[in-house]
Amino acid sequence: MGRHGKALSLVLPVPDVGHLLEPELKAAPFASKIAWDIAELRRGKLHATLCGSPGTIDRAALAAIGPITVEVRGLFSGNINHGRLYLRAYSEKRGSENQLKRIQRLAGGRETGLYLVGLHNFTDDLDAPEAAALAALIERWWDWPILRWQVDALWLLAAWDDLVLDGGVEETISLVS
Repeated sequence: MGRHGKALSLVLPVPDVGHLLEPELKAAPFASKIAWDIAELRRGKLHATLCGSPGTIDRAALAAIGPITVEVRGLFSGNINHGRLYLRAYSEKRGSENQLKRIQRLAGGRETGLYLVGLHNFTDDLDAPEAAALAALIERWWDWPILRWQVDALWLLAAWDDLVLDGGVEETISLVS
């Protein structure tokens, strides 16, 4: 499941941050239910989707934005895709404008304000003690700034599956003119 025709997305590339949480995740009672092999395959493709199926991308307008500062905080488990752990990306604001929302608008996408980095997948449901351990981990890491960096390019990412295991960067789009 999770396979489909080629899909393009405009994404925010995220440096490998999984290793920062790995010691704690590997020591957790649910560690055996994390798909560590998939995490390894995705390591060079970590991203937050800004716009799925972008229309015509105005590269000059994106380049005029200039580099933006992004911070990743974590850990997060959503209510839609229960089998995944995410980190949340937060954009620099210039004036009162969220720069990732600005990029979404320029790419013809829906402005969401929520930018998630899919970090880990579960292979099985958690039992009650495992879920409690995950809840404690999420609470501890919720507002913790894991990484802050300056983004000077986005990716146009091609994928044929939901986890981008067989996909890759089709184009790098500069945020610098």
